[in-house]
Amino acid sequence: MTETARSNPFRALLSTWPLLATAVTLSLLGILTMSHFDGTSSLAPRQLIWLGISVIVYIACSLVDMRFIRRPQIIVAGYVLAVVLLAGVMILGHTTMGAKSWFSFGFFAFQPADFAKLVIIALLAKYFSRRHMEMGNFTNIIVSGLYASAIILLILLQPDLGTAVIFMSVWLGLVLVSGIPLRHLAFVGLAALVLAAGLWSFGLKEHQRQRIMTFVNPAADIRGTGYNAYQATIATGSGQLWGKGIGYGTQSKLRFLPEYQTDFIFAAYAEEWGFAGIMLLFLLYGFLLFQLLSIARRSATNFDALFTLGVLILFLAHMGFHAGISLGLLPVTGTTIPFMSSGGSHVVIEFAALGIIASLAQQGRSVPRERAMQEYEG
Repeated sequence: MTETARSNPFRALLSTWPLLATAVTLSLLGILTMSHFDGTSSLAPRQLIWLGISVIVYIACSLVDMRFIRRPQIIVAGYVLAVVLLAGVMILGHTTMGAKSWFSFGFFAFQPADFAKLVIIALLAKYFSRRHMEMGNFTNIIVSGLYASAIILLILLQPDLGTAVIFMSVWLGLVLVSGIPLRHLAFVGLAALVLAAGLWSFGLKEHQRQRIMTFVNPAADIRGTGYNAYQATIATGSGQLWGKGIGYGTQSKLRFLPEYQTDFIFAAYAEEWGFAGIMLLFLLYGFLLFQLLSIARRSATNFDALFTLGVLILFLAHMGFHAGISLGLLPVTGTTIPFMSSGGSHVVIEFAALGIIASLAQQGRSVPRERAMQEYEG
């Protein structure tokens, strides 16, 4: 490390401040959407506390030299811990909305799947970075798929279809950016169809199949399985151009729209901010993803680049599925949107991911690329 980097431990924080600023802005928009300005209780005050904790986590991760996460023993330990936690939550976890996905500790509820997202990104980044010249070997795709499948299967057993789809998207995205030959894409597509058929027949609960059928025919059961999707579509469209105003969303604040602070916060936001607010939101997310892409391009090692792209794919998948559900373009599966949805564990993990990226980016700039590659290979 250069003497300049040693003398200024805050360089990573200063050089990547737009990442933090954008994430905080998105979080504040979510908190505003949760807020009731008539004095009614909401999750906004608690989420503001989680935002403060998340910012501290980001700063800590960005100031620490996070290159140790490249080490195989660290990644393997994290993977084993994630599997143990996901298995344990099915025995000791708290059931919410029909899924056993959370460890409840009173004020704080921890979802192991959030931690597992960072672990699987690091594991796949390590695996593909060591084999980027061998991606023509289809064995690498199969082995990486098996690593991801172990976690995906545990999540499906909870059952949590939405989170499982997110993990599938991260694996597929990293396979694509790692340089998969075009001749293998057809096989991956066929495997996806076979997996989808297997999930439909053996992996999905009856209520999950009903949600998908409701997506095909939304008017079939508006008062039952189609209610959430119907109300989300109404809320999103009722905002029109300028929205109803912050705190004046009738569908959300009057509780016609369920889970408006978590699974349908995009619909609640669209109702209050309108089309103009949606464009602002997409600009913020676009700016965040552009920063991540720029950092990935300048990364000192293949691992750093793939880890950053993995986080980008994770955010993009969450955004796409969450917004698509609210717009009636996808079946209801229950997914959060990064930084905005209520919850502690997912927001802390998202800020931690950005802090790790900020640290890796700074450490990569503080040493020559040749030396960085030597440290990485070691």
